[in-house]
Amino acid sequence: MRLNQLEISGFKSFARSTILEFPETLTGVVGPNGSGKSNIVDAFRWVLGEQSPTMLRSGRMEDIIFSGTATRRRLNIAQVTAYFENDGTHPELPTEVSVTRRLDRDGRSEYFLNGSKCRLRDIQELFWDTGLGKGSYAVI
Repeated sequence: MRLNQLEISGFKSFARSTILEFPETLTGVVGPNGSGKSNIVDAFRWVLGEQSPTMLRSGRMEDIIFSGTATRRRLNIAQVTAYFENDGTHPELPTEVSVTRRLDRDGRSEYFLNGSKCRLRDIQELFWDTGLGKGSYAVI
C-alpha cells in the first residue's frame, strides 16, 4: 500500500480543502516555519486512527478542527481522506483504496473505507502487516 494523495479539510490550519499528491519520486515535504508541514503528518496520523490529542499536538480532540481567524469563520467539521494504491496487499479491494475520518464539534468521529462507513478496527486491520499505521515510522 502506497500513499498517493491526502485530502485535508478543516483540520488544524487547513481551512480550505487541500489536496496533496505524493508521486513515487517524492522524498520530502519542505517549507518555512509555520507553513503546516507538521499538520500534514498530524492529519495522516489522525486519519489512520490516532486517538490521543496530545500525539496530535492538541489539548482536546475538538481542537484539531479549524478554529477560525479574524477574516475566516471557524469550521464545524474536520475531515481527512487518504488515498492509497493497493499493490495487491488486499486483493478483495480495488486498486485505489480511500480511508476517511471525520470529526464534528460535538465530538462525533466517523470512519469510512472507500466511502462506506466502518469502524476504527476495520481501518487498523487494513494496515496490519503493511508498515503503515498511526504509530508507524513509515512517515517521519
